Amino acid sequence: MEDKKDSLENNVSQNDPAVSEPVGSDNPQADSGLSGTTKNNAKKPLTPKEKRDHIISEVASWAIIIGIALILATLITKFIIIKAEVVSSSMCDTLKVNDVYLGNRLSYVFGDPERGDIVFFKYPDNEEEIFVKRVIGLPGEKLEIKDGLVYINDSETPLEEPYLKETPDKEDFGPVTIPEDGYFMLGDNRNFSKDSRAWNQFYVTDDELLAKAWLRIWPPFSIVEHHDYEEEN
Repeated sequence: MEDKKDSLENNVSQNDPAVSEPVGSDNPQADSGLSGTTKNNAKKPLTPKEKRDHIISEVASWAIIIGIALILATLITKFIIIKAEVVSSSMCDTLKVNDVYLGNRLSYVFGDPERGDIVFFKYPDNEEEIFVKRVIGLPGEKLEIKDGLVYINDSETPLEEPYLKETPDKEDFGPVTIPEDGYFMLGDNRNFSKDSRAWNQFYVTDDELLAKAWLRIWPPFSIVEHHDYEEEN
């Protein structure tokens, strides 16, 4: 019986891997494999030429990104939006002095300005300057100002203008007939606005229109509210 017991114990000792290969035992092959993996994964230091090539590659990548950004910004500014600062009080209190606005250049690509729109445009007497006013008279209309009130197409009722800063001075202008490609512009601060009443070229043409005022970005942020006369009708 003792011989069989010794034989059984020997079998367990020799065949059980948990016993024959305890964790942490000296195993030259296992140790050799682990150290070999570490050596293969170690990064070699870059040579001076490789460092130089890497720096050049990084600079080139950033130059391309910056170049693309500048091109996109130029295209967006030229064809999609306009940014302008208000430098006079002619549109107070709707647009205040020193406020900065974005205008949408695409607004009038697919449609025409409407009465009540606030518009950026080239100043008809000097197209190097950009003005912002409200569209009051539309192409082909007859417009007259009597006692400071605007009358369209011989209407007996003056145009309602809830956006005015104050009651206009009692002055007269016209009557005039607006050309088919022209718009009559007035400021909301009517008593202190240099607009179509005072220009040598009374009207803003289609070619001089730049954008419809859209968003005040400084102080941030406010959507520009245009007066919708069509809703009133």
